[in-house]
Amino acid sequence: MADHPRIDGYANALFEVARVEGSLDEVEDELFRFARTLEGSDELRGVLTDPAIPAERRKGVVDDLLGGKASAITSNLISFVVGAGRARDLPAIIGRLVDRAAAERSRAVAEVRSAIDLDDDQRTRLTAALEQATGKQIELKVIVDPSVLGGIVAQVGDTVIDGTVRHRLEQLRDRIG
Repeated sequence: MADHPRIDGYANALFEVARVEGSLDEVEDELFRFARTLEGSDELRGVLTDPAIPAERRKGVVDDLLGGKASAITSNLISFVVGAGRARDLPAIIGRLVDRAAAERSRAVAEVRSAIDLDDDQRTRLTAALEQATGKQIELKVIVDPSVLGGIVAQVGDTVIDGTVRHRLEQLRDRIG
């Protein structure tokens, strides 16, 4: 992973801009979704991290991708990081920002991967279950990831709770093999 002080510096700068603008919750959510999109797309990651592509062109890709789908603050923050040549660090930077925002609210972030999107009732019940399991107030971040096949995997800090079909199949394969 890239150097932590630089990632922390960017995360703190983005956090402060969003907080001062009064849109921390919205920007945090949009940045989180952008980071997951970036992690899931080799093509997007390739374009945004290619030093041979001029910074203005990479920022144009961000504008084209987010135009009308994210706030101007979010688009500008992502363009700033991409323009600075730090797109490769965006998921880590955003991860730190999300952790800091949750800590400001005295909460811990639970990153949950599910094969399908969860409805409000499922999110509420999952949040309650994770709060009971961890003893912490939870801020749920759901990532739709078809590779889990079914079920969910939740990570709160260093604790991973894996209830996915993929994990169960791996356990079965290990027992048989």
